[in-house]
Amino acid sequence: MTYDLVIYGGTSAGIAAAVQAKRMGASVVVIEPTSRIGGLTTGGLGQTDIGNKAAIGGISREFYQRIRRHYQEAANWKWENSSAYRSGGQSRTDKNEDTMWTFEPSAALLVMRDLVKEHDIQVVLNARLDRTPHPTEKNRVSGVVMNENHIVEIRTEDKSTYRGRCFIDATYEGDLLAGAGVSFTVGREATTTYDESLNGVQTRRAIHHQLKEGIDPYRTPGVPDSGLLPGIDPTGPGEEGAADHRVQAFCFRMCLTDVPENQVPVTKPGNYDESQYELLFRNFEAGAKVLPWSFSLMPNRKTDINNNRGMSTDFIGQSYQYPNASYKQRETIVRQHLIYQQGLLWTLANHPRVPAEMRAQVSKWAPCRDEFVQSGGWQEQLYIREARRMIGEVVMTQNHCQGKTQVKKPIGLAAYTMDSHNVQRYVDENGHTRNEGDVQVGGFPPYGIEYGSLTPKYDECKNLLVPVCLSASHIAFGSIRMEPVFMVLGQTAAAAGVQAVRQQTSVQAVDYDVLRRQLIKDKQVLTWNKEANRSPLSRPVSKYAGTVLDDDQSTRLGFDSISQSTGPFLGNHYRHDSNAAKGKQTAKYKFKVKEPGNYNFQIAWSAHSNRATNVPITIKTDKSTHQIVLDQTKKPDKGMFGSIGDFPIPKGEVTVTVENANTDGYVILDGMRMLAAEPSKPNQ
Repeated sequence: MTYDLVIYGGTSAGIAAAVQAKRMGASVVVIEPTSRIGGLTTGGLGQTDIGNKAAIGGISREFYQRIRRHYQEAANWKWENSSAYRSGGQSRTDKNEDTMWTFEPSAALLVMRDLVKEHDIQVVLNARLDRTPHPTEKNRVSGVVMNENHIVEIRTEDKSTYRGRCFIDATYEGDLLAGAGVSFTVGREATTTYDESLNGVQTRRAIHHQLKEGIDPYRTPGVPDSGLLPGIDPTGPGEEGAADHRVQAFCFRMCLTDVPENQVPVTKPGNYDESQYELLFRNFEAGAKVLPWSFSLMPNRKTDINNNRGMSTDFIGQSYQYPNASYKQRETIVRQHLIYQQGLLWTLANHPRVPAEMRAQVSKWAPCRDEFVQSGGWQEQLYIREARRMIGEVVMTQNHCQGKTQVKKPIGLAAYTMDSHNVQRYVDENGHTRNEGDVQVGGFPPYGIEYGSLTPKYDECKNLLVPVCLSASHIAFGSIRMEPVFMVLGQTAAAAGVQAVRQQTSVQAVDYDVLRRQLIKDKQVLTWNKEANRSPLSRPVSKYAGTVLDDDQSTRLGFDSISQSTGPFLGNHYRHDSNAAKGKQTAKYKFKVKEPGNYNFQIAWSAHSNRATNVPITIKTDKSTHQIVLDQTKKPDKGMFGSIGDFPIPKGEVTVTVENANTDGYVILDGMRMLAAEPSKPNQ
């Protein structure tokens, strides 16, 4: 049989794609390399990361609607009453919504299986692509049979073949796209590759999820010849902003319970290596006082536990080889992650070098008997935050995320912070252990994802779509890589694939207007009305007299973090320095002065106790330089703006520079205003 669509990967994206194909009347098969569908959505990630939920439509939203209906049935509350459950943070459901964004892995699996059954989707489990190197084509595998730039069929390790008119790679690894010889990258691009400031090596931003200062990196403290502790990269960190091969850290999202009769006992792994946790102990001894994980409650007294703080569930430095590794090598890497995390759970509950109050708290929790039953309560789906990323027709970048570059053919929205977990541990210039790679920059509204980021270059493959390992830079992928968005993109990929089959054209030549109408019909959200969703703290630049420049009109080195949390502020947002990279971030506002005279300069900022009290500001002309120090913990004295003084300014250009050198808190960058100074009043 030749299918209209062959989907490799039964992740959430793959199942959403199959549902869309069936609803469009197409023939489809899903080939899943493991024994479980749903990927991370059924694999423990129950605390849904998305940001603004209104950006999610179509089959993705339908999934979360079905989750809510599941929990509206009393029979599905076994270990607590529904009224007792309290979700937190972004998972809290709006009163006007009919969705639910927190759930047990087993509940997600039931919903996924219902979708498969209702749509009579053929799913083949435990079917891995034959990745034996192609005998003649260097960048291809034997399991992908091609006719020039067209995939004809794929073969699995058990010699089964699946012929298709169009193919979708919905895996986290990108094995099909790589096997077809499609261009991809692994690791971080340099900041110069796509004109981004947040890519590449980022030691200057390394303040969050960081170890305490002064932690010795050596097995025997103070003795370099004793060797580095496990997980510390002897070749790091690399040049600031430079590209590297490193991939952000992976972990398992732990589903634990505090119900004794539903617990699988926590035991020390047989090959427990205490040295793996030496940095954890030293971090406690250096003053860390908070339990090192992110703890989110799921229904039925269960959890979704994620990485948090300097040493946690992320197995930093152990993911570099995974994307291109063989199946056997990947199995070893996954096993190492599992052993590390099982050992971490035992350590936090039992080791005497862990503070006693933490041990008491952790000891209440253990894996669930009724989750991941076949593997003893521990999931098998590793949280692969990033593997291969296709280099396709269009590459999504930081500039798309922050609105500097607008997409031309939006096929869905992303709505999450640009989020990279730590990438490496290294020894700094002071001989201490540091983490590097954590970047968390948000504050921007939902933004469109370009259709061309799902398609390879035409001369490489004309009948393949990639909704998971899509074409994006490392830092942009960190924003896009959320399960609800993967489902959105899976649905879009299927709609485009069916359209390409029926139009007998390449995926690159699909008529976008036709695709757009199909997606809107299927309740996808393609654009974001920024004005309708403007923050009530926003103030228009046009409201103020004089010459006013917003932060987006400044020339910046750094100041990449965007926020709307404290106001009022000018325009859509304000920027800040993340209280990091001191002395490395500057912003310049340039004014044109037609008539010489005295001018008053004012700067906009939102005051807060965490702001810097000593922000250096320089006003420079061809003839003079004036320097001011601003306290941003105090409220501006002119409403939105605070005056920084009157200055004689000649005709020409004047530059106002804001820096963060030696500042003692967050430096806020919003608007700058110049207007004629009021004439001085004569003495009475």
